[in-house]
Amino acid sequence: METGQIRLDDLSGGFDCYRTLESGQTYLWRRTDGGMYQREPAPETWYVTVVDGDVIRVRPRETDAGSVLEWESTTDADPIVRRLLCLEDDLESIVAAAPDSQLVGDAYDAHRGMRLVDDPPFGCLISFICSAQMRVSRIHSMVSTLAREYGEEIAVDGTIYHAFPTPERLAGATEADLRDLGLGYRAPYVVRTAEMVARGEAHPATARDLEYEAAREYLTQFVGVGEKVADCVLLFSLGFTQAVPLDTWIKSAIEDYYPDCDRGSYADTSRAIRERFGGEYAGYVQTYVFHHLRTGE
Repeated sequence: METGQIRLDDLSGGFDCYRTLESGQTYLWRRTDGGMYQREPAPETWYVTVVDGDVIRVRPRETDAGSVLEWESTTDADPIVRRLLCLEDDLESIVAAAPDSQLVGDAYDAHRGMRLVDDPPFGCLISFICSAQMRVSRIHSMVSTLAREYGEEIAVDGTIYHAFPTPERLAGATEADLRDLGLGYRAPYVVRTAEMVARGEAHPATARDLEYEAAREYLTQFVGVGEKVADCVLLFSLGFTQAVPLDTWIKSAIEDYYPDCDRGSYADTSRAIRERFGGEYAGYVQTYVFHHLRTGE
């Protein structure tokens, strides 16, 4: 395993590993203590993911030289970790540019250092297809089960890790197989979407090159993907930092704090709340507000 460290004191706005990886943005990381999404931080516990066949482990640590993010990997993972965890984002400037709102200010104050993630598009797409009407802990369990049952096994120093399944592997599953794994009515959505990608009919990464609303529309062609799920994929894997998924918590925030942004349709309401949340980095505001309201912290 190769190793390295990233000095957190050098990052604009800092970095909170726990809040970033356990705030409902990603379901493709696991904690080595098995405590993912139990809402309890575990200092110096490793978080693990697999990207393009390489195992990547990260954990925050306090050293004599200051706070660092330590990584171990089967490759030189420094640039990969920086990309996956958006460590190059100027978080201090993003927070400073946030709209003047008590709710937003409270959210940023409570969860300092939380960043967006940049997950692999196919894994992100399937994760949020699984997310409909589910708690974050249950979504994580579903995605972990898919990896365990259909993902490539990678052995490192006697430990077995599981990559997220390729589209081809998931396309080979049956609806009954996935229902047996607890996916319920989401099972046919996952199989059909995997088939679309495996056959070359469409790929979520294609949306990266489109204008924002066209990109959202493109993603809705996948089975089980509506506008909210599409916005999640755009925000958490394709770099559309202006995307604001209108989930239950954000709809509640609109009702209680920004009622003038409710325009009836998803598209019009989304456009209004994006503008209210500051435009280019509205997705950051959304993520902080979502986490703040969901956790009550």
